[in-house]
Amino acid sequence: MRDILHDIMARKRAEMAAARAPRPSLRAALLASSTGIIAEFKRRSPSRGWINEDGRADVIPYSYQQNGAAAISILTDEHFFGGHDDFIRMARQSGVTLPILYKNFVVDSLQLYEAAACGASAVLLIAACLSKRQCADLMRQAHGLGLEVLLEMHDERELEYADLQPDVCGINNRCLGTFVTRVDTSFRLAEKLPRQAVKVSESGIADPAIVRQLRQAGFNGFLIGEAFMRQADPGLALRRFVDSIDSTPPCAALS
Repeated sequence: MRDILHDIMARKRAEMAAARAPRPSLRAALLASSTGIIAEFKRRSPSRGWINEDGRADVIPYSYQQNGAAAISILTDEHFFGGHDDFIRMARQSGVTLPILYKNFVVDSLQLYEAAACGASAVLLIAACLSKRQCADLMRQAHGLGLEVLLEMHDERELEYADLQPDVCGINNRCLGTFVTRVDTSFRLAEKLPRQAVKVSESGIADPAIVRQLRQAGFNGFLIGEAFMRQADPGLALRRFVDSIDSTPPCAALS
């Protein structure tokens, strides 16, 4: 007679082994990538409303992977961004093997467990939302769960958080209070970050020429969402953007 409990337990052991397997590294992917683009799945913005209300997490992230992304960022905040943890699960089930950034406003260790459970590779920690001690504690716990940390900073006062040596340092060009975006924020702060840091410029990047300038300023990654998500085919928009990076003439750095 078939032992159903034996089958159930065998399946559960296989599932747990898969869950404990090393996750793809965001840091390593950015260092190895020729594009450095973290393509974002972002359906809504609190300042601009719906960007792509019908965007499917089982289609767009995989299309990003097929069209040159180095990694994927998925908004999981539901109330303000129309996201959900299940979007990461859906992306993984669709075949995404790239590193996935769990992008949310992380303030509690419970969110780290949620990120690990749904298949994320890294989590976003935001200096503006956390004390330095809170950030250090969450970073330690994230690493204990096999998650990397992208630590986001916005101004000179927050640069001291880089002393915590996160896996990736992010500079957000968008002020989270006013949602005003200035790409020159990245240019201004780049040289003030540790030289050995893996650096990502976030928000407001819509021009391939700016990516070239940011590379020259020392950035390894470029988080881009709305520029792709507003298009009928976000994956195709990414491919065209990637193809344009090395074919566009250089532009003057913003001031």
